[in-house]
Amino acid sequence: MPQYLNEKQQLAGLDPRERGFSRPVEFEQVEGGCRARLRYETTHTETAARETPGAALEELIRTLQGQGYTQLRTQLSVREGTYLGSQEPWIEYPDPDRPPEQSSWWFGRLLRCFQRRGEERHG
Repeated sequence: MPQYLNEKQQLAGLDPRERGFSRPVEFEQVEGGCRARLRYETTHTETAARETPGAALEELIRTLQGQGYTQLRTQLSVREGTYLGSQEPWIEYPDPDRPPEQSSWWFGRLLRCFQRRGEERHG
């Protein structure tokens, strides 16, 4: 049995509605390596097969960030079947650069609409 099946990571952060969460990440052995899986409320996110648990975890983080999750961090909570509690440090994953807020995007679009109308009248 691969060692990573005896390891567990805790993933914490903010969901797209900016609610805090903390859930375990499951690693599953599959053809071609391992896959990381997160179950949170009605969302089930899993990665493709990756060579290492670290690569699968990084893909999971990028996927979640693409779905609007922020302030993500992980902590090794079980190693070789032994519960570690909070002995291990948290690893933080910086949020990717995001486009301007949706509300300001709509406001900018609204302004451009009025600017075009004004140009049509005076042009």
